[in-house]
Amino acid sequence: MRSYQFVMMICMYLIGMGCSTHQPSFAQSSPRILGADISFLPQLEDEGMHFQVDGQTEDAIAILHQHGFNFIRLRIFVHPEADSGYSPGKGYCDLSHTLAMARRIKAAGMGFLLDFHYSDTWADPGKQYIPEAWKNLSLQLLEDSLYHYTRSVLLALKNQGTLPDIVQTGNEINNGILWPVGNIEHTDTLAELLKTAIAAVKSVDPHIRVMLHIADGGQNAESRWFLNAMLQRQVPFDLIGQSYYPQWHGTLTDLQNNLTDLAGRYTQPIIVVEYTYHKKEVNDIVFHLPNQKGWGTFIWEPLNTWEAIFDKQGVANDSLLHIYDSLSVQYQIPRNDPLQ
Repeated sequence: MRSYQFVMMICMYLIGMGCSTHQPSFAQSSPRILGADISFLPQLEDEGMHFQVDGQTEDAIAILHQHGFNFIRLRIFVHPEADSGYSPGKGYCDLSHTLAMARRIKAAGMGFLLDFHYSDTWADPGKQYIPEAWKNLSLQLLEDSLYHYTRSVLLALKNQGTLPDIVQTGNEINNGILWPVGNIEHTDTLAELLKTAIAAVKSVDPHIRVMLHIADGGQNAESRWFLNAMLQRQVPFDLIGQSYYPQWHGTLTDLQNNLTDLAGRYTQPIIVVEYTYHKKEVNDIVFHLPNQKGWGTFIWEPLNTWEAIFDKQGVANDSLLHIYDSLSVQYQIPRNDPLQ
C-alpha cells in the first residue's frame, strides 16, 4: 500500500468525513470571510508600484485589512521559473515568494488560503498543463510526485509557522487536473489524483480545510454533476469553491439559484473564491445562503486586474474600497483570521 493511501485512511478515520452524509467536524461554526487574491503583489512591488489611500502610501495588505478584508489567497505554481512557465527566469508565485507572502499575511493577523495550480503556469477550465518535470511519468510516479510536492510545500510553510487555513487541490478543476492523465474524461483517475493531493494536505495538518474549486458559478447542472462524481468516488473535501464571472457564468440570478441549491444539497460550506464584478451583490448572495452555508468570498486580484480597487498608479478607488467597509459592518466580518 502506498504511503498516501495509508495516510488517507487514517485521516478519514480521524476527521470523520468522506461522503455527503457526514458533516465536517468544524461545521458547527460559521466563519465570515472577506478575502482577496493578491498573488501579483510581489511582482507589482518589484516593478515599483506603491499603494495609496487618501494620499497616504501604505502596505497593500494593511490597506485591505483596514477596510474589512480578513483573508488572503495566493496561487502557487510548480516551476514558474521555467522557460514555459508563468514567470520565466523570475519565478513569481513559486515556493520562495509564497513563503515570504505567507509571513506578511500571518503578521497582519489575516487568514490564508493557498491555491495549488499543479502546473508551471495558469490552470483553469481551458488548460491544466501538466508540469514539465512530471510529463511522461507512469500514473504511480505521477501520484507520488503530486503527493510529495504538495506535502513539501506545506511542510515548508509549517516550519515557518504560516500554514494555510484552507488549501485548494487544484484551480478551477471542473475539467480535471494534470492533463491528459487527470482530464475529466478520466473521472476515476481524476478522483484518485485528488485523493492523493488531499491525503498530502491532511498528513501535514488534518485541520486544514480542503476546497474543491470549480468554475461553474451560475451552472447548477454542471456543478452538481462534478460534485456528485467526486462524492460517489469518495473524494473527501471540506469546502465547495466557485468562480463567478458574469461573462462566463451567467447572471446574478443564476449564481443565486445555483448556490442556494448547492447549500441545500451538500453538507460542505460554500465560498465564491473568485469574482470581480458586482462586488456587493455577490457578497449579499453568499452571506444570505440557507443555514449559514455561505462562508464568504475572495475578490480576484483587486490590486490591478479587471474592475480593480486600485488604478495602475496604485491609487485606491474610494467608491470600490468603501464597499468593503460597508460589507464588513453589515455582515459583522471578524477583523482577523476567522478560522483561528
